[in-house]
Amino acid sequence: MKKILLPLTLVLAVVSTVHAAPATIADLNKMSQRYAPVALTADTSKLSAGDKQAIVKLIEAAKIIDVLQLRQRWSGNEALWAALKKDTTPLGKARLDYFWLNKGPWSILDDHQSFLPAQIGGIKIPAKKPEGGSFYPDDATKAQLDTWMNALPAIDKSQAQWFFTAIRRNAGGQFTTVPYSVEYQPELEKAAALLKQAAAATDNASLKKFLDLRADAFLSNDYLASDFAWMDLDSPVDVTIGPYETYNDELFGYKAAFEAYVNIRDQKETQKLDFFAQHMQELEDSLPIDAQYRNPKVGAIAPMVVVNQVYGAGDGNMGVQTAAYNLPNDERIISQRGSKRVMLKNVQEAKFKSTLTPISKLVLRAADQKDVDFDSFFTHILAHEITHGLGPHATTIDGKASTPRQDLKEAYSTIEEAKADITGLYVLDVMMGKGQLKGILGQGEAAERKLYTTFLASAFRTLHFGLTDSHARGMAIQVNYLLDKGGFVSHGDGTFSVDFARIKDAVKELDREFLMIEATGDYARAKEMMAKYVVIRPDVQKALDKMKSVPNDIRPQFRTANSLLAK
Repeated sequence: MKKILLPLTLVLAVVSTVHAAPATIADLNKMSQRYAPVALTADTSKLSAGDKQAIVKLIEAAKIIDVLQLRQRWSGNEALWAALKKDTTPLGKARLDYFWLNKGPWSILDDHQSFLPAQIGGIKIPAKKPEGGSFYPDDATKAQLDTWMNALPAIDKSQAQWFFTAIRRNAGGQFTTVPYSVEYQPELEKAAALLKQAAAATDNASLKKFLDLRADAFLSNDYLASDFAWMDLDSPVDVTIGPYETYNDELFGYKAAFEAYVNIRDQKETQKLDFFAQHMQELEDSLPIDAQYRNPKVGAIAPMVVVNQVYGAGDGNMGVQTAAYNLPNDERIISQRGSKRVMLKNVQEAKFKSTLTPISKLVLRAADQKDVDFDSFFTHILAHEITHGLGPHATTIDGKASTPRQDLKEAYSTIEEAKADITGLYVLDVMMGKGQLKGILGQGEAAERKLYTTFLASAFRTLHFGLTDSHARGMAIQVNYLLDKGGFVSHGDGTFSVDFARIKDAVKELDREFLMIEATGDYARAKEMMAKYVVIRPDVQKALDKMKSVPNDIRPQFRTANSLLAK
C-alpha cells in the first residue's frame, strides 16, 4: 500500500464515497494556519496614469476568472458557495473562508478530501474532489470517454482533447464537444469587455495589443494570436489571463483551467536574467539524451520576466501559491517560440522566509544550514521554468505524430514537473561549471554546496504539501531516487545531507530517465516509476513529522490591489 502524506493528524482520512465527520471550527482554524498570511505589495509609483487605470480593470476581470474557475473545479461549486455565504455563524464563516482558500469543499493539503458535511442546503458534496472537475459530464467514466474519443475522426478527436473545450452530453445523451467560448459565454463576455477597457486605457502598445487579442479570444475560442502577443508583451503592467494549466483535469490532463495574474514588472531583476535566453539552445544541446531527441531550433527567443504580483485569481490563487510559471502550453507556440517564464519575486521571497528557512533548520544538519540561500532558491525556480520549454515536445506513436502530454495522459503533469525540477538542477550545474553563473550564484565548491543543499531543503518544502499535487508527486520521485543512488543521504533521525561525490551522476541519470519517458511517450514506464517512487518512506516521514508547526505555504493578502480598487 502506498503511504500518502497527510500533513496534520486532524486530516480527514476518508475514501471517495464515504464522508468523515465534518471539520469543526478548531479543525478549520488549524487547517487554515498551514498557510501563513503574507501581505503582497508592489511598487506602482512609476506607472503611467493610463496603466494605473488599466490595472484596475484587469483586477476586475481577474475577479470574474475567480468565479469561472470555481465552476470548472466542480459543477456544484457555485451553488455551494452561495449556500455557505448565507451561514453567518462562526462555523459558517470558517467554512466559507476555507472553501475559498481551496476553491471548493476539498482540502488541497489533505488529499482533496471534503471538510464539509455530505450535504449542505440540499447540495450533495462528494467526499473527494472529482478527478475530471466539471470538464466532463459528472456521470461519465474515464473508460467511456476514452472509448468515445478514440472512435472519433482525427480532427474531432483533437478538438475533444483540446485545452479549450468541455465535454457535455447532447439531447440524445451522447458525448459532444463544446468550446469554452460557448460553455462560459456570459462570464467571458464580461471579462472581454473589461480587457477592452484596459486596452483603451493603457499607453503601452504591446499591452494594448495583447488585451485586445485576448478579449477577442475569449469570444472566438482561438487563443493562438493572443498567445503570441503575450509572448511579445513588454510592459510595466504584466498580465496573464485565460485558460492555461491542466492540473485540475486529473482524469486526462487535457483541459485548461482559467487563471489570472496581474503583476508589475521588476525591470532591474529582469535585466539580470536576460542572459539565460542567450543560452537556450546551448542548454538543450547539453541534455543527457541522444541528439535525435533534442530540439535543434530552440534558439534564444523565449522571453523571461521577473515581476511582483499585485493580484492572483482562479487557478492562480488556490491553495499552494505559484512561485513562477512557464506558459503557454500550446505545442504550436512552444515549437516556434519556446515558452515564456514569469518569476513572481515577491511570492518567492515570502515562501523562502515563511517556509523554507524554518524547514531547513529541521531537516538539515547544523553545519549545512548556512548553505541555504535565496539566490539558489530563486535561480532554481527560474531553471525549472526554463526547462519546461526544453526537451522532447513531439513524439511518434505507431507512426502517428503525437505529444508527451497526450501519450502520458494523467501521468504527464507529474513526470513533467519532476523533469523540470531535475533538468533545472542539471543545467545549472552545467552552466556553473562553465563559469556562466559567476555573477548570480558564484562558482566553485561553495556555490555548488549552496545549490544542491538548497535544493534538498526545498524538496522537503514541496513534500510538506502532501502527495496530492503533481509537483509534490514529482518531488517524491526525485527524493527517493536520489536517496537510492546515494546522492542524498539520510542520517536516520529526520535529517539529510548531500553526498557531493555522488549527487551529480545521480541527477544526470534521473534526468535522462525523465527525458526518455517523454521522448518515447512511454506511458507504462511513467506509471511504473510513479508506482515505485511516489511514496513517503519512513526516514522521510521522520523529517515531515518534525515540520508540523511550519506553515505549508503562504496565503497572500493583496494589499496593493485593494489600495488600487479603493481609489
